[in-house]
Amino acid sequence: MSGSSIKTMVIAVLVVINAFFLTFIIIDTAADARSERQAIENACSVLRSNGVSVDPETIKGGGALRMMRASRSDEAESAIARAFLGSANMTDKGVIYLYENTARGTAEFSSGGAFTILLNEGVITNDGGTQKTVSRLLRAMKLETREPVVSGPPGNEIVTAVSTYKGTSVFNCVIEFVFRGNSLESAKGRYMTELEAVDDGAVISTAGTALLCFLAAVKRDEIECARIFSIEAGYRHSIAGSLGDGVIAPAWLVTADSGQYIIDDAAGEIRRLTVEN
Repeated sequence: MSGSSIKTMVIAVLVVINAFFLTFIIIDTAADARSERQAIENACSVLRSNGVSVDPETIKGGGALRMMRASRSDEAESAIARAFLGSANMTDKGVIYLYENTARGTAEFSSGGAFTILLNEGVITNDGGTQKTVSRLLRAMKLETREPVVSGPPGNEIVTAVSTYKGTSVFNCVIEFVFRGNSLESAKGRYMTELEAVDDGAVISTAGTALLCFLAAVKRDEIECARIFSIEAGYRHSIAGSLGDGVIAPAWLVTADSGQYIIDDAAGEIRRLTVEN
């Protein structure tokens, strides 16, 4: 048998072996998905039997979400400041970094990614539409968010956008843009960049576990709830350490008839959603 024939045979055998293992992986993945779906169905049945209505189809998983640590980014802060102020002078005030452009306004950044922008009247207007103006600014800021939402009457509009990391919501981090007349008056929020995994950090629980945890709080009379509209996997931001470094931990957001609640996997707590910006 020639060398080329042996090589062809070896390649063919390797292809068969790889296909064999791939088949087992696909079967195991499908089995895991069926098991998770059954666990969700069972949890929903338990909730319904205890007077809490929930549709399994409203549950949005998030994959293997892990705790992440955010470090401060001079590059991110500079990009945000430029989006509003153009060129600006930066002053290091210790924990606070201040960008100033006399003709346009100021941008202040603190530890944990928090920022506040104050603009002079008429610097940025919403002549092209409020939502489009904010979407353009978010692109210039190089920040990842959900689609901006506009509220309030014309002349006093507030636009909010939930921060995300790789497409997954950071539920309690919202960037807020305030318009007066047709002029952007201020913007504040928290940027989500420079994130790295925390060794041995918390991993998102299953949706079934989250639902039963929520039911336990209802049974303890900590929460009043007759119907859950949706449950979504994502992150909750918090400040950790003396330097104010940010941490995003896996969490579930439950939207119910009595409000929105975060199930914090890292702390094992359920609390009403409060927004950081």
